[in-house]
Amino acid sequence: MLLLSADTSGKHGSIALAQCGPGEACEVLEVVALAGGTFSAQLVPQMAALLAKRGFGKQDIGAFAVASGPGSFTGLRVGLAAIKALAEVLRKPISAISLLEVVALAGEREGRVLAALDAGRNEIYAGEYQVDASVQMVSEHLLTRQEFLSSASSAPVITPDLSVAEVARIAGLQVEEIERPRSDAIARVGWKKILAGETVLPGNLEANYIRRSDAEIFAKPNA
Repeated sequence: MLLLSADTSGKHGSIALAQCGPGEACEVLEVVALAGGTFSAQLVPQMAALLAKRGFGKQDIGAFAVASGPGSFTGLRVGLAAIKALAEVLRKPISAISLLEVVALAGEREGRVLAALDAGRNEIYAGEYQVDASVQMVSEHLLTRQEFLSSASSAPVITPDLSVAEVARIAGLQVEEIERPRSDAIARVGWKKILAGETVLPGNLEANYIRRSDAEIFAKPNA
């Protein structure tokens, strides 16, 4: 099955095309980088160009995988809207993937782990996961640095962000730095979820922001 994946959650997004199956096998054919800030202009044309380059059309896509967050509000909205529209037209399944889950799996550790991403504003996106034969989310939160350090005391921290790694190391925590996951990692995790039947309909695809938007934070209460 041809799987198209996308990640527009941060400054450096990407799309990937993968040939998946039988079983859990998923061969990534190509990954294309997307520059942050211009996702709305790049995403759909780059998808079309990638398909054409590999000799496919949109009708050949069998499923979609997309990073649903956490991350940039604008970036996530653009990526999810594009995938939602394509999946609705083609009537194909979507796997929505938390970036924190992808980070947790990238550490290749078993047991309880804490995936962490720099959220800016002196805050950290933290996801506690149990990784065994399968992966189970325990919780995902937006934490202050102090809250993060307290919650991380009993589990190794897995992160692609140097700032998070340094804070954790200074506090004496066990840390594993990884490369920042791209859309090829989204594709592999997404394929496993598709095989397990963990998909969403286009109308139910939503962003996993974790943090409230500035508009919500600073909105004036009703008189």
